[in-house]
Amino acid sequence: MANIRIALAQFDFPVGAIDANADRILALTMEAKAAGADLILFPESAISGYLAEDLFLRPSFIATCERELARIAPFIQGIDAVIGHPLADGEQLFNALSWIRDGRTLVRYRKQALPNYTVFDEKRYFDAGDQAAVVELQGVRFGPLICEDVWEEFPARRALQAGAEALLVINASPFDPINRARRHQVVAARAKHHQVPIAYVNIVGGQDDIVFDGGAFVAHPDGTLGGPAPAFEDHLLYVDLNPQARRFEPINWPKPETSDDARLYSALVRATRDYVDKNGFPGVLLGLSGGVDSALTLAIAADALGPKRVTAVMMPSRFTSELSRQEAAAQADVLGVAYHVVSIEQAFTAYRETLAPLFGNRPPDITEENLQARIRGMILMALSNKFGAMVLSTGNKSEMACGYATLYGDMCGGFAPLKDVYKTEVWDLCRYRNTLSPVIPEVVINRPPSAELRDNQTDQDSLPPYELLDQILMRYIEHDKSRAEIISEGFDEATVQRVVRMVLRNEYKRRQAAPGPRITRRAFGRDRRYPITTGWR
Repeated sequence: MANIRIALAQFDFPVGAIDANADRILALTMEAKAAGADLILFPESAISGYLAEDLFLRPSFIATCERELARIAPFIQGIDAVIGHPLADGEQLFNALSWIRDGRTLVRYRKQALPNYTVFDEKRYFDAGDQAAVVELQGVRFGPLICEDVWEEFPARRALQAGAEALLVINASPFDPINRARRHQVVAARAKHHQVPIAYVNIVGGQDDIVFDGGAFVAHPDGTLGGPAPAFEDHLLYVDLNPQARRFEPINWPKPETSDDARLYSALVRATRDYVDKNGFPGVLLGLSGGVDSALTLAIAADALGPKRVTAVMMPSRFTSELSRQEAAAQADVLGVAYHVVSIEQAFTAYRETLAPLFGNRPPDITEENLQARIRGMILMALSNKFGAMVLSTGNKSEMACGYATLYGDMCGGFAPLKDVYKTEVWDLCRYRNTLSPVIPEVVINRPPSAELRDNQTDQDSLPPYELLDQILMRYIEHDKSRAEIISEGFDEATVQRVVRMVLRNEYKRRQAAPGPRITRRAFGRDRRYPITTGWR
């Protein structure tokens, strides 16, 4: 038996861009056919995009998906195509795929295992299928599965009992470093347990606060893996199935990234680019303070969009150091972005004079600090309104966890690239980015972090050292450990109590924060959903 060549379409299929997605599916099918492929696999929900959320509840949305699938089907000739899409069947709605050959739909498979955890709410929208599907192609019987189906044991077992000799898994699996590793482990274990080869293709690209990494790969019956493909990149990949050896073999795949920092940085760049472009913004602007968070955000923005679409604004006050002014200007110059200096001193004085009759003899405190941040937010939003660029918020996860941010000040913006990145990871990513080219000044990375809202201020005046803070936050947020459990691991009781209090009392701020890419297992928002008003302490 000759090898069977399969194309894996690791591409972005944006939510709601149904016509464009259908056109891309058809174009990639023709490209794969010209390259000699016998079959092409598209990701889960390729027609509709994923996560489409409550769009799945709109009959007109589902009808448009069906119409576009029917439009392109007659043009799929001389090559088989497996396409993911929502499927209405009477009163039921399924997360499904269609296997199309010579313009005809051979089978429609309905996803059996519906995830309802972390970012997934599939049981809100879909009914579960309960039947396997098997299609023969050139003498080999293939069993298609959809994403969560391969994480559960029974869908694969049903496919094999129905006669499948190889499994094809189409996915919309979001990125996080732990999930990526577990994905490989689960699929490898499934292949070895059932002694069956598995090909895995995943969607790629940013969708609101989710980013999909692609990372296609294959698993052999002995549990070894082939690939993976590079993450966060669009690729049409080819694998050959050797029916005698019962192995999928990647054909000349590009090399993947080699480090966790490289993947994480790529995730932030891809998520930022897709959010800005898919929502139609001409570019972005941000406040460049001379600190490490805004420095990393600026580098991400320039890499995502190109320097001509990025504007940095330094907004000094009486408390802004000369070092901050110099290094902000130096970074903007190295990156080639537009750079402006707008002093907030006159506005700050005017606000203080306006409020003086109401404040009376009360001494300056955090009110005046927040006032400076809000003036900066107002300036950025005014520039956004006037020129159309979107404001990027520059805060990190450590700050958002503890509420060390100003509502309507440094929290303002349309997207927050570092929202799910702990402060210690910010430093790691800065150092990684500088291995590609030195765009973040070393003095900015190494200086003590400061909001520069009062004389001689540092973040550690208000927070524990970030190296300690992040260890506590990761245990409390990522792993849901109690205060007692964290203290039992050797952390100071008073510090743990203080950190947890800060996290709990600042949920109201996080509800008003800009979206940002999810790159951990417990991002604020979709993953970690806590009530603002609660007596639980």
